[in-house]
Amino acid sequence: MKYRFSIIAKGRVQGVYFRKSCEKKADLLRLTGFVRNENDGSVYIEIQGDLHACTQLMLWAEKGPELAWVEYLHITQQDTKEESEFVIRTR
Repeated sequence: MKYRFSIIAKGRVQGVYFRKSCEKKADLLRLTGFVRNENDGSVYIEIQGDLHACTQLMLWAEKGPELAWVEYLHITQQDTKEESEFVIRTR
């Protein structure tokens, strides 16, 4: 069964390779979806895949890459979508 979640990460999450690191982690976990920077300085992520893989990415997002400092995560379950890859999006 596939699950989909949106994740908003706040803190020092832009300019620290968060999106690229997230893409690598999602690819490793075979998740689909996207990640993008938001105007308010946060990072928005949508992931889709099996529950274990989604949970693994959520746990990673609590800390992010080495240079990041994640102050807050907001996670919401979403309806699944048809897609085949995980991509970095621009605003």
